[in-house]
Amino acid sequence: MEEVLPPQTQHGAGFELTRVRQFTVFLENRVGRLQMLVRALEESAGRIVALSIEESADSALVRLICSHPGLGRDTLHKEGFSFSESEVLAVELPRSTRQPLIAICAALLAAEINIHYSYPLLVRPRGPALALYVDDPTLAAQLLIRKGFTLIGESDLSKEG
Repeated sequence: MEEVLPPQTQHGAGFELTRVRQFTVFLENRVGRLQMLVRALEESAGRIVALSIEESADSALVRLICSHPGLGRDTLHKEGFSFSESEVLAVELPRSTRQPLIAICAALLAAEINIHYSYPLLVRPRGPALALYVDDPTLAAQLLIRKGFTLIGESDLSKEG
């Protein structure tokens, strides 16, 4: 008799969401404020594995991914930072092509999925990788996986190395 296995779900059999949590922190443009943010997170929440700063005259938006997002959220609350949380895709740049950025853009363009912004990961489990904020992350993840790209999960980022 053939054994019937239950389908993999979010809570069983090793399933992991294909997205990682990103914090967008609002910072006033004051000397030392970025250092305060980085110090608070790296002393309490592990490593900052990705970082992007968008500055204007009076303020900055700091987008970042922590190796331990739950601890990151707790630290941001405790330290009184204004922030929001969203999900991004983290995708490895394929080594099999000379133009990996074109390959990623072409795959998403074929499904008319817009990339709103992107930035590199500072800590990469297996090689160069990008954080992508896209229109439809579920469809984008499915498409990228079907096209042979490797997505990085939060458990990959929490590994020390």
